[in-house]
Amino acid sequence: MSEEKRPNILLILNDDMGYSDLGCYGGEVQTPNLDKLANGGLRFTQFYNTARCCPSRASLLTGLHPHQTGVGHMMVDDGLEGYRGDLNHRCVTIAEALGGSGYRTYMSGKWHIARHQQPEGPKHSWPRQRGFGRYFGLRGGGANYWQPHTLTRDNDHVLHDDLPDGFFLTDAISDEASGFIRDHHARSPDAPFFTYVAYTSPHWPLHAHEEDIARYEGRFSAGWDALREERLLRMREMGILQDCWELSDRDPSQPPWGDAQHKEWNQRRMEVYAAQIDRMDQGIGRIISTLKATGQLDNTLILFMADNGGCAEELGPDLRVTRDRPVSPPLTRDGTPVSRGNDPAIMPGPETTYQSYGVPWANLSNTPFREYKHWVHEGGISTPFIAHWPQRITSAGEFRHQPGQLTDVMATCLEIAGAAYPEENDGNPVYPLEGTSLVPVFDNRDNGKGVLYWEHEGNKAVRRENWKLVAKYPGDWELYDMEADRTELNDVSAKCPDMVKELSGLHEDWADRCQVQPWRDILESREKKP
Repeated sequence: MSEEKRPNILLILNDDMGYSDLGCYGGEVQTPNLDKLANGGLRFTQFYNTARCCPSRASLLTGLHPHQTGVGHMMVDDGLEGYRGDLNHRCVTIAEALGGSGYRTYMSGKWHIARHQQPEGPKHSWPRQRGFGRYFGLRGGGANYWQPHTLTRDNDHVLHDDLPDGFFLTDAISDEASGFIRDHHARSPDAPFFTYVAYTSPHWPLHAHEEDIARYEGRFSAGWDALREERLLRMREMGILQDCWELSDRDPSQPPWGDAQHKEWNQRRMEVYAAQIDRMDQGIGRIISTLKATGQLDNTLILFMADNGGCAEELGPDLRVTRDRPVSPPLTRDGTPVSRGNDPAIMPGPETTYQSYGVPWANLSNTPFREYKHWVHEGGISTPFIAHWPQRITSAGEFRHQPGQLTDVMATCLEIAGAAYPEENDGNPVYPLEGTSLVPVFDNRDNGKGVLYWEHEGNKAVRRENWKLVAKYPGDWELYDMEADRTELNDVSAKCPDMVKELSGLHEDWADRCQVQPWRDILESREKKP
């Protein structure tokens, strides 16, 4: 494959967004730019992440299961190979693999797969050290959108005092990515690029501009019950869902909308959440415009997905990453106090607030499924997945129903780039690639995907063909027929004990091979630490 014909790759990941929030997946959010990519490309209906931010990022970037990379949980070192909270050297990133094959590599956005985040500490797992030629973004996780902590340019920490007036993280991630693409075209027009854009939107806190929030005033006044029903019907009409898949029940912890208190505040929570996604879509539009202006859109594979399902976390007043470092600065840059935690007396959205949209709206985001971020029922792991590549994907607007998983993205990138998967990293043997290329699926062919596996915080699942075995820690296995019952409402484990035994055996073998430890052992080891 000649160098000038090798495709560019633009990989876009967003944070804590549910399966059905985008307009092109049945949601109420205005996402014209993503909708246009979907209508000009492909929408996958059964693509999966790994239920949580750090493990998903590790799996996406390496083509391995997260425990194999050392990121079996979050950024905590539990003293076990699969749980060091840091990318290890038994894996390689897409940037490392493609960079060794002649690609220029850029990243803008959230990293969150390096245990050491202090600017004066080790940097062996920072983006520049893991294959990216240029980087701007967060070393850590979610943050105040006007004053993000761990903001970094290349290897240098960016102080809040150095931020320009009007700085807003979602806009900065979009505009830095656009700048990388423009600079690439000016300096290296004959080389292909790999650009990874990792938004924090719509991860809490609920921070948005008033003009964006205003577009959704009253849009959610019908409440979560009616809106879930409306989404279900739209998704069926679109062809995303089969008619036989019934809507899961409202979360049992939540009242019917008619009985809900603080309706104005609750509506506002969802309005701000929608505005966060809207702002991201605007930025994606600017990135697409840059590709068009530089003549690179047609030969760029664009992939979009989310890192986990909607997040049901309700924020209390004591928001801290560690005992001595708050998640959010206590004051705005002009010295105004920030009110931290979900308080119905305070409307979310401004920089002076720090709230989340909580259980009932996450239940809407994950329509029609059960559960949320953290869990591996369909609501925690199902993601929208859009593939757009005009020179190669000509089935505009079609759906692809073949199951896929984050591990498949590395395999896909390697195939279309004509790049080899490295056998070593810094003298260490690299684990074999776990993913399967999606290129055959682009043509609506089978790609030979066999069995899919998950584990996070003891929540575990395995899927083979139409059968999915899943457990919510510390509960027992449940068995579902994904063809007849993807919303996981009819547990047939008691009727099919042989299938339970067979699939649980597969999961046990996988867990042994991939350094997955019993979650109770992880918790006990943490309790013993001083």
